[in-house]
Amino acid sequence: MAHPDDAEFTCGGTLALLHQHGWQIHIATMTPGDCGSEQLGPEEISCIRRGEAAHAASVLDGTYHCLECRDGFIAYDGPTIVATVALVREVQPTLMFAHPPHDYLIDHEVTSALARNAAFFAGVPNLKTEGRGPFRPVPCLYYVDPVEGKDSFGTRVEPSTVVDTSRVIDIKARMLACHASQREWLRQQHGMDEYIEAMRTMGRRCGELIGAASAEGFRQHLGHGYPQDNVLASELGDLVHVRQV
Repeated sequence: MAHPDDAEFTCGGTLALLHQHGWQIHIATMTPGDCGSEQLGPEEISCIRRGEAAHAASVLDGTYHCLECRDGFIAYDGPTIVATVALVREVQPTLMFAHPPHDYLIDHEVTSALARNAAFFAGVPNLKTEGRGPFRPVPCLYYVDPVEGKDSFGTRVEPSTVVDTSRVIDIKARMLACHASQREWLRQQHGMDEYIEAMRTMGRRCGELIGAASAEGFRQHLGHGYPQDNVLASELGDLVHVRQV
Protein backbone atom coordinates (compact mmCIF):
# COMPACT_ATOMS: atom_id res chain seq x y z
CA MET A 1 0.00 0.00 0.00
CA ALA A 2 1.06 3.61 -0.41
CA HIS A 3 0.56 5.04 3.09
CA PRO A 4 -0.06 3.98 6.69
CA ASP A 5 -3.79 3.31 7.28
CA ASP A 6 -4.50 2.48 3.60
CA ALA A 7 -4.54 -1.27 4.29
CA GLU A 8 -6.67 -0.89 7.39
CA PHE A 9 -9.30 1.12 5.51
CA THR A 10 -9.47 -1.11 2.45
CA CYS A 11 -8.67 -4.68 3.44
CA GLY A 12 -8.22 -4.77 7.22
CA GLY A 13 -11.25 -6.99 7.71
CA THR A 14 -10.10 -9.54 5.15
CA LEU A 15 -6.64 -9.55 6.72
CA ALA A 16 -8.30 -10.22 10.09
CA LEU A 17 -10.23 -13.16 8.64
CA LEU A 18 -7.07 -14.60 7.08
CA HIS A 19 -5.29 -14.22 10.41
CA GLN A 20 -8.09 -16.17 12.08
CA HIS A 21 -7.48 -18.90 9.49
CA GLY A 22 -3.83 -19.12 10.49
CA TRP A 23 -2.24 -16.86 7.91
CA GLN A 24 0.83 -14.76 8.71
CA ILE A 25 0.11 -11.07 8.04
CA HIS A 26 2.49 -8.46 6.63
CA ILE A 27 1.47 -4.85 5.98
CA ALA A 28 3.82 -2.77 3.82
CA THR A 29 3.68 0.88 2.85
CA MET A 30 5.73 2.81 0.36
CA THR A 31 5.95 5.87 2.64
CA PRO A 32 5.77 6.55 6.38
CA GLY A 33 3.09 9.18 5.73
CA ASP A 34 5.37 12.19 6.06
CA CYS A 35 2.79 14.65 4.70
CA GLY A 36 0.00 13.48 7.00
CA SER A 37 -0.08 16.50 9.31
CA GLU A 38 -0.51 20.26 9.19
CA GLN A 39 0.91 20.72 12.68
CA LEU A 40 3.98 18.44 12.71
CA GLY A 41 7.00 18.36 10.43
CA PRO A 42 7.71 15.42 8.10
CA GLU A 43 10.22 13.65 10.33
CA GLU A 44 8.11 13.95 13.46
CA ILE A 45 4.88 12.74 11.87
CA SER A 46 6.76 9.96 10.06
CA CYS A 47 8.10 8.66 13.35
CA ILE A 48 4.63 8.72 14.89
CA ARG A 49 3.01 7.02 11.91
CA ARG A 50 5.58 4.24 11.67
CA GLY A 51 4.76 3.39 15.27
CA GLU A 52 1.02 3.54 14.61
CA ALA A 53 1.34 1.27 11.58
CA ALA A 54 3.40 -1.27 13.51
CA HIS A 55 0.83 -1.19 16.33
CA ALA A 56 -2.00 -1.77 13.85
CA ALA A 57 -0.20 -4.74 12.30
CA SER A 58 0.40 -6.18 15.77
CA VAL A 59 -3.37 -6.45 16.30
CA LEU A 60 -3.11 -9.35 13.83
CA ASP A 61 0.27 -10.51 15.18
CA GLY A 62 1.60 -9.07 11.94
CA THR A 63 4.74 -7.33 10.72
CA TYR A 64 4.96 -3.81 9.31
CA HIS A 65 7.39 -2.81 6.55
CA CYS A 66 8.08 0.67 5.19
CA LEU A 67 10.09 1.35 2.03
CA GLU A 68 10.70 4.99 3.05
CA CYS A 69 9.59 6.83 -0.06
CA ARG A 70 8.09 10.28 0.41
CA ASP A 71 4.42 11.19 0.13
CA GLY A 72 3.67 12.54 -3.33
CA PHE A 73 6.99 11.29 -4.72
CA ILE A 74 6.43 7.55 -5.06
CA ALA A 75 8.13 6.81 -8.37
CA TYR A 76 8.03 3.93 -10.79
CA ASP A 77 11.80 3.92 -11.22
CA GLY A 78 14.73 1.53 -10.98
CA PRO A 79 15.57 1.86 -7.27
CA THR A 80 11.93 1.62 -6.20
CA ILE A 81 11.30 -1.38 -8.44
CA VAL A 82 14.30 -3.15 -6.91
CA ALA A 83 13.12 -2.29 -3.38
CA THR A 84 9.60 -3.62 -3.95
CA VAL A 85 10.84 -6.82 -5.60
CA ALA A 86 13.27 -7.34 -2.70
CA LEU A 87 10.41 -6.99 -0.21
CA VAL A 88 8.26 -9.56 -2.01
CA ARG A 89 11.22 -11.94 -2.04
CA GLU A 90 11.75 -11.37 1.67
CA VAL A 91 8.11 -11.97 2.65
CA GLN A 92 7.30 -14.65 0.01
CA PRO A 93 3.54 -14.02 0.08
CA THR A 94 0.85 -16.37 -1.15
CA LEU A 95 -1.39 -13.41 -1.98
CA MET A 96 -1.02 -9.66 -2.12
CA PHE A 97 -3.45 -6.76 -1.82
CA ALA A 98 -2.73 -3.57 -3.75
CA HIS A 99 -4.38 -0.29 -4.65
CA PRO A 100 -6.48 -0.40 -7.84
CA PRO A 101 -4.79 0.74 -11.07
CA HIS A 102 -7.05 3.82 -11.14
CA ASP A 103 -7.73 5.71 -7.91
CA TYR A 104 -8.06 9.29 -6.71
CA LEU A 105 -4.38 9.66 -5.80
CA ILE A 106 -1.31 9.22 -8.01
CA ASP A 107 0.60 7.68 -5.09
CA HIS A 108 -2.01 4.89 -5.05
CA GLU A 109 -1.78 4.31 -8.79
CA VAL A 110 2.02 4.15 -8.85
CA THR A 111 2.02 1.83 -5.84
CA SER A 112 -0.45 -0.41 -7.66
CA ALA A 113 1.89 -0.67 -10.64
CA LEU A 114 4.88 -1.35 -8.39
CA ALA A 115 3.03 -4.13 -6.57
CA ARG A 116 1.89 -5.73 -9.81
CA ASN A 117 5.42 -5.62 -11.19
CA ALA A 118 6.99 -6.95 -7.98
CA ALA A 119 4.60 -9.89 -7.81
CA PHE A 120 5.76 -11.00 -11.25
CA PHE A 121 9.46 -10.10 -11.18
CA ALA A 122 10.11 -11.56 -7.72
CA GLY A 123 10.57 -14.87 -9.55
CA VAL A 124 12.89 -13.57 -12.28
CA PRO A 125 16.54 -14.46 -11.52
CA ASN A 126 18.11 -11.75 -13.67
CA LEU A 127 16.45 -8.98 -11.67
CA LYS A 128 19.03 -8.73 -8.92
CA THR A 129 18.25 -7.61 -5.36
CA GLU A 130 19.92 -7.83 -1.98
CA GLY A 131 18.70 -10.48 0.44
CA ARG A 132 16.68 -13.51 -0.53
CA GLY A 133 16.78 -14.78 -4.08
CA PRO A 134 14.01 -15.32 -6.64
CA PHE A 135 10.66 -16.42 -5.27
CA ARG A 136 8.02 -18.48 -7.06
CA PRO A 137 5.15 -18.96 -7.71
CA VAL A 138 3.71 -15.56 -8.58
CA PRO A 139 1.46 -14.49 -5.67
CA CYS A 140 -2.26 -14.04 -6.22
CA LEU A 141 -2.84 -10.31 -6.63
CA TYR A 142 -6.04 -8.54 -5.58
CA TYR A 143 -6.86 -4.88 -6.06
CA VAL A 144 -8.83 -3.30 -3.24
CA ASP A 145 -11.82 -1.10 -4.00
CA PRO A 146 -10.88 2.49 -4.88
CA VAL A 147 -11.82 5.13 -2.33
CA GLU A 148 -15.61 5.71 -2.48
CA GLY A 149 -15.80 2.86 -5.01
CA LYS A 150 -15.04 5.05 -8.03
CA ASP A 151 -12.06 5.70 -10.26
CA SER A 152 -10.39 9.03 -10.97
CA PHE A 153 -13.13 9.89 -13.50
CA GLY A 154 -15.91 9.23 -11.01
CA THR A 155 -16.96 5.99 -12.69
CA ARG A 156 -18.25 3.28 -10.37
CA VAL A 157 -15.84 0.33 -10.06
CA GLU A 158 -17.65 -2.93 -9.33
CA PRO A 159 -15.80 -5.52 -7.23
CA SER A 160 -15.76 -9.08 -8.55
CA THR A 161 -14.91 -10.62 -5.17
CA VAL A 162 -16.71 -9.39 -2.05
CA VAL A 163 -15.74 -10.61 1.41
CA ASP A 164 -18.25 -10.55 4.28
CA THR A 165 -16.28 -8.88 7.09
CA SER A 166 -19.23 -8.40 9.46
CA ARG A 167 -17.81 -10.58 12.21
CA VAL A 168 -14.42 -8.81 12.25
CA ILE A 169 -15.55 -5.20 11.88
CA ASP A 170 -14.57 -4.42 15.47
CA ILE A 171 -11.08 -5.82 14.86
CA LYS A 172 -10.80 -3.65 11.77
CA ALA A 173 -11.88 -0.65 13.86
CA ARG A 174 -9.20 -1.48 16.46
CA MET A 175 -6.56 -1.52 13.74
CA LEU A 176 -7.72 1.77 12.28
CA ALA A 177 -7.91 3.36 15.74
CA CYS A 178 -4.15 2.81 16.04
CA HIS A 179 -3.73 5.61 13.48
CA ALA A 180 -4.87 8.28 15.91
CA SER A 181 -2.60 10.96 14.43
CA GLN A 182 -4.73 10.94 11.28
CA ARG A 183 -8.03 11.98 12.82
CA GLU A 184 -7.43 15.70 12.45
CA TRP A 185 -5.68 15.31 9.08
CA LEU A 186 -8.57 13.33 7.60
CA ARG A 187 -11.02 15.91 8.91
CA GLN A 188 -9.08 18.77 7.31
CA GLN A 189 -7.96 17.15 4.05
CA HIS A 190 -10.68 14.59 3.30
CA GLY A 191 -13.73 15.91 5.14
CA MET A 192 -13.96 12.76 7.28
CA ASP A 193 -15.12 14.03 10.65
CA GLU A 194 -14.99 10.59 12.30
CA TYR A 195 -12.69 8.36 10.30
CA ILE A 196 -13.62 5.10 12.03
CA GLU A 197 -17.31 5.76 11.43
CA ALA A 198 -16.44 6.64 7.83
CA MET A 199 -14.81 3.21 7.52
CA ARG A 200 -17.93 1.55 8.94
CA THR A 201 -20.08 3.44 6.43
CA MET A 202 -17.89 2.26 3.54
CA GLY A 203 -18.20 -1.28 4.84
CA ARG A 204 -21.99 -1.06 5.05
CA ARG A 205 -22.23 0.21 1.48
CA CYS A 206 -20.10 -2.64 0.19
CA GLY A 207 -22.07 -5.09 2.33
CA GLU A 208 -25.26 -4.09 0.53
CA LEU A 209 -23.89 -5.83 -2.57
CA ILE A 210 -24.12 -9.22 -0.85
CA GLY A 211 -26.70 -8.65 1.89
CA ALA A 212 -24.11 -8.42 4.66
CA ALA A 213 -23.71 -5.92 7.49
CA SER A 214 -20.17 -5.08 6.33
CA ALA A 215 -17.91 -6.15 3.49
CA GLU A 216 -14.77 -5.39 1.50
CA GLY A 217 -14.54 -5.56 -2.28
CA PHE A 218 -11.71 -6.69 -4.54
CA ARG A 219 -10.84 -7.41 -8.16
CA GLN A 220 -8.31 -10.13 -8.92
CA HIS A 221 -5.51 -9.52 -11.40
CA LEU A 222 -6.01 -12.26 -13.99
CA GLY A 223 -3.47 -11.29 -16.63
CA HIS A 224 -1.17 -13.81 -18.30
CA GLY A 225 1.33 -15.33 -15.89
CA TYR A 226 -0.65 -14.55 -12.74
CA PRO A 227 -2.62 -17.15 -10.74
CA GLN A 228 -6.17 -17.71 -11.96
CA ASP A 229 -7.56 -19.46 -8.88
CA ASN A 230 -9.43 -17.32 -6.35
CA VAL A 231 -7.46 -17.97 -3.18
CA LEU A 232 -9.79 -15.83 -1.07
CA ALA A 233 -12.78 -17.92 -2.10
CA SER A 234 -10.89 -21.15 -1.46
CA GLU A 235 -9.66 -20.02 1.95
CA LEU A 236 -12.64 -18.11 3.34
CA GLY A 237 -15.43 -20.20 1.83
CA ASP A 238 -18.97 -18.91 2.33
CA LEU A 239 -17.69 -15.50 3.46
CA VAL A 240 -16.62 -14.79 -0.12
CA HIS A 241 -19.10 -13.87 -2.83
CA VAL A 242 -17.89 -13.98 -6.44
CA ARG A 243 -19.79 -11.60 -8.72
CA GLN A 244 -20.03 -11.33 -12.50
CA VAL A 245 -19.18 -7.74 -13.39
